[in-house]
Amino acid sequence: MKYFFLSDGWVTGRVWEFGGLWNELGWQRKPHMRRLNLSIQEQGETLWLYQVEETVLMVEVKPEGATREPIGQVVLKRLITAEQVIERLCAAAG
Repeated sequence: MKYFFLSDGWVTGRVWEFGGLWNELGWQRKPHMRRLNLSIQEQGETLWLYQVEETVLMVEVKPEGATREPIGQVVLKRLITAEQVIERLCAAAG
């Protein structure tokens, strides 16, 4: 599994895998992605931990309800491992 932290008020959008954009018809399902019940506080923001399946390479994220604003979307290209999550959670607690 891979992980990422996402600020409260942001949502996920498109997902990429090795072949390009996730193809629900080809995979016959949506990518496995879920928000876990773990968060950290960083600079006054709540960052929620999300878990995605190993085949996911990148995830588009955007502010909830965003249309066409200066920051309309961001693509997360560096998903982290479970070990990196533990390091981040320990650093936030310390």
